[in-house]
Amino acid sequence: MEKLQTSPELGSDESEALASANWGQERRLEFIDFRLRWEKTVNRADLRAHFGISIPQASLDIAKYAQISPKNLVYDRSSRTYRVSDEYSPVVGNTTPQRYLNELLACSRGLLNARDAYIGWMPPFAGVPVLTRLVQSDTLSLLLDAIRHQGCVRISYQSDSEADPIERVISPHAFGHDGFRWHVRAYCFLREGYRDFVLGRILRICTDSAQGRDPQQDVKWRTILQIKIAANPDLTEGNRRAVELDYSMVDGTTTIEVREALLYYVLKELGLGPFAFPGFQPPQIVLINHAELSSFMTQILNSRKLPLANKCPI
Repeated sequence: MEKLQTSPELGSDESEALASANWGQERRLEFIDFRLRWEKTVNRADLRAHFGISIPQASLDIAKYAQISPKNLVYDRSSRTYRVSDEYSPVVGNTTPQRYLNELLACSRGLLNARDAYIGWMPPFAGVPVLTRLVQSDTLSLLLDAIRHQGCVRISYQSDSEADPIERVISPHAFGHDGFRWHVRAYCFLREGYRDFVLGRILRICTDSAQGRDPQQDVKWRTILQIKIAANPDLTEGNRRAVELDYSMVDGTTTIEVREALLYYVLKELGLGPFAFPGFQPPQIVLINHAELSSFMTQILNSRKLPLANKCPI
C-alpha cells in the first residue's frame, strides 16, 4: 500500500501516528489538512458530505489528525468547527498552491466534478476554453494492452503530411502530452523508427501478431535534456524581474528537464529555438544553452521539414 507523502518536518511520533492510518483514512486526513490550509476551517459535516462517512467516523478522523499535529487546529465551540491555528504547517498529502489551482483548472475544464474536489468554497474562476479532442475507448484500451504486454497493434492513421490514411503496425510503449493533445510513443515498422502518433488521428485499430520492440531502444525517449532559460535582457528592469518571478528563476535562470522526444513540443510552446520569432514585443524569455541543444534542434528542423521561415538562428 502506497502511503501519502508527509512533511519532512514531521517528528517520529507524528510519522508513526500517520503510518497507523489505513488508506481510506489517509485520504480523509489529507482532506482535513487541505481544508485547514486553504479554507481555514473544517468540521465533521465536511468529511461526511465529501466521503459519505458517518459522524462517528468523521470524529475519529479529526481526532487522528489532532493526534498527528495537535498544533494545527483549534476547536471553536461557538460555531462547532475546527479552525486553523497560527502555528499551522502542512503535515500530510499534497496541499500545495499548485494542487489548489490545478483543482480549479480541472473543474473549469470539466475534468473534475466540483463535488469531487477537496475545495469547498470556490472563488470565481475561469479558464481559457480547450478544444475537445476525442479519443475512442477501443483505441485507448488496445494501446494500453499493447504497452502492458509489449505487443503490437495495426492502425489506420491520418497524418498531416498525407492526403489519405496509411495502415501501419506500431509497437507502443508510452504516452505523451504536448499541452493540447495526447500522443502515443511507438516504434513504427513502416517508417522503421520511433514516432509520435496523435490518438485522435487513429481511425482504426486492432491487435497484431508482430513482436513488440524493447522500449529501451527508444533512445530519444530515454534521453533527458535540459532547457535553460532566462528573462530577455532587452526587457526593462521591472519587466525582467516580473518574468523571473513568473518562472521561479533563481539567479536569473531556470532549468526545465525534458525528454528529447518531447523537445519539439516544449520549444514550440515556449517560443524558443526554431520557434522564436521577432514580433511587435520582445519575447519574455530566451534560451541560454543554444550550444548544448543546437544539434537536437537541427534534427527537429530536418525531421519535421519545417519551412525555411522557421529556421531562425539557433
